Amino acid sequence: MFILNKIDSISEFDELLSTKQSFFLLKHSLTCPISASAYEEYKNFDAHEQADTYYLAVQEAKELSAYIADQFGVRHESPQALYFKDKKPVWNTSHFKIKEKALKDQLQ
Repeated sequence: MFILNKIDSISEFDELLSTKQSFFLLKHSLTCPISASAYEEYKNFDAHEQADTYYLAVQEAKELSAYIADQFGVRHESPQALYFKDKKPVWNTSHFKIKEKALKDQLQ
């Protein structure tokens, strides 16, 4: 069963960076229909055996969302999927480009 792990704080994110070799993160808006579509693609992405998957709701984690953009120089977008490997984002995409296949392709 695929489980989406929600994070809300900078400390939770920093812990992921220090303990996980790689993981995916989705910045998700609770009110945007485009984000709802991306969220469904993300839920369908079954990578939990190869990479952990996390998400944040931008309305509930504005500080964390801004922190990620500032720390890594990745312009904030919502929805936005990021793949972190070795403590840095190695890939990101947004909006209608968030597709199950695009996510799986990062694991190749």
